[in-house]
Amino acid sequence: MPVPPTAVWSVLADPPAYGYWVVGSKYIRDADDAFPAVGTKLHHTIGVGPLTLSDHTEVLEAEPPRRLKLRAKGRPLGTASVELQLETRDGGTQVTIIEDPDQVWTPLKYNPLLQLATRVRNAESLARLEELALRWQEKRA
Repeated sequence: MPVPPTAVWSVLADPPAYGYWVVGSKYIRDADDAFPAVGTKLHHTIGVGPLTLSDHTEVLEAEPPRRLKLRAKGRPLGTASVELQLETRDGGTQVTIIEDPDQVWTPLKYNPLLQLATRVRNAESLARLEELALRWQEKRA
């Protein structure tokens, strides 16, 4: 992404932004005031069309502006560990998402179809994250 890590982190620290950049998220219902501090939660609704689930995502680790680790919940479908790593690269930021189903769903992470679907979804999520980070950077210029 052609923006510094602080621009990307600013989007990650903005709870309403998750409703746009996280593919599958319909909207953000609420967030703890100190989000994204460790232990804070983002309350979201996920789904497609009329099929929705309301749950939350909790911050497990936060190292601004380098790393954010979350536990995303969409029960009863399951939970996932999601880590976003931000590295300064070529005057911008390389963002990596590492996402794994966890708890009972851990064996699913070895399913090639799920891996492919997750990659496609995360590629689109990263494109949307970049769009918001670029907008944030333009506002600061």
